[in-house]
Amino acid sequence: MKQYMVIDLKSFYASVECADRGLDPMKDNLVVADVARSRGTICLAITPAMKALGVKNRCRIFEIPKSIEYIAAVPRMQRYIDVSAEIYEIYLSYISKEDIHVYSIDEAFLDVTAYLDLYGLSAHDLAIKIMDEIKEKLKIRATCGIGTNMYLAKVALDILAKHSPDYIAELDEESFKRRLWKHKPLTDFWRIGPGTMRHLATLGLFTQEDIAKAPEKLLLKHFGVNSEFLIDHAWGRESCTIYDIKHYTNKSHSLSCGQVLMRDYTYDEAITVLKEMVGGLSSDMVAHQVVSNSFSLYIGYSYDSYMSTGGGTTIQVRTNSIRIMQDAFVQLYKKFAQPDGLIRRFNISANGIVDECYEQYSFFVDPVVMEKDRQITRSANMLKNKFGKNAILKGIDLLEEATQMERNMQIGGHLANGRDENA
Repeated sequence: MKQYMVIDLKSFYASVECADRGLDPMKDNLVVADVARSRGTICLAITPAMKALGVKNRCRIFEIPKSIEYIAAVPRMQRYIDVSAEIYEIYLSYISKEDIHVYSIDEAFLDVTAYLDLYGLSAHDLAIKIMDEIKEKLKIRATCGIGTNMYLAKVALDILAKHSPDYIAELDEESFKRRLWKHKPLTDFWRIGPGTMRHLATLGLFTQEDIAKAPEKLLLKHFGVNSEFLIDHAWGRESCTIYDIKHYTNKSHSLSCGQVLMRDYTYDEAITVLKEMVGGLSSDMVAHQVVSNSFSLYIGYSYDSYMSTGGGTTIQVRTNSIRIMQDAFVQLYKKFAQPDGLIRRFNISANGIVDECYEQYSFFVDPVVMEKDRQITRSANMLKNKFGKNAILKGIDLLEEATQMERNMQIGGHLANGRDENA
């Protein structure tokens, strides 16, 4: 019988900041957020101590009660990546990389089936050994779900482990039915979102037991191929393995980038940011040696408006040329952007990307010029990789409304190494 673990690092970003400060996340109040941005800034993480006071994870700064005193730690994404890598090294000291699937920066699946006899340990005891080493070396508390498949391990982690004295919970198909068939709400279960739960409710299905005993034809009618996941998971079944994940090949490929702006931008200001982003997307495509003829633009407006617009276009040539791509995105912007709207978010993508060998040329653009542009981009990418992303800048990056210089110092939209408090 298979034995899977999924290990989660409890309040990871906040725990790293507490560990570096000699604090205890179970007792001390700390939030990971760049409060210099605005009071509407989202907290990337809060300590369990703050959760115990009723503060919700991923809240905004202004939502924290004024009566609660806390430390605000500026996000340091590079530090979190480094600590995550150290924890991965701990996993590797017990388990081969072929049997590890890194699910996120703070969560990983481990197939420990072949290692239990080797170590002479149960899955529970091996989990304790790994978690204790993480706590001893890095001062970070971990939680663990154990299951006979990846789904049961994840559900054990998400629903049961946090209530266990040793932060470990185990499930097999029978204990899943016994302990969680009547559990509510359904959104506590992996891969069931609020929309799916509401749809199930209209069918009179409120628990995993309800789903398991519902007519398959009913679920197929309403959920199509996704009904297979709903039914299998309702019975605690999951056929996907770590081997399957590592050998999966996506048939559809795209490159994309997104940005949440630090303030509301006018129609004229925002086009500068869009052009910067298109330049970045073009550079990425050149670096990956891919081209596309299908592009999409998403525009989100001020938080007060809850509005968004956008759409896509297909052009006649496959390319990664900044000249052609920028023209395509500017045309999309002029078509879909609201001239009177205040813009707060952008997302752009190149869809159906293929190898450069499939590049097509246009009668309206000299291929010699396009190849020269590509050579310039490759040289710029090489210099940026060697000396940093801000080693080469375009004139547009120096405009007041531009954001590229600051974004070049970020990871995932947050400062890589925090903010210099003396600056």
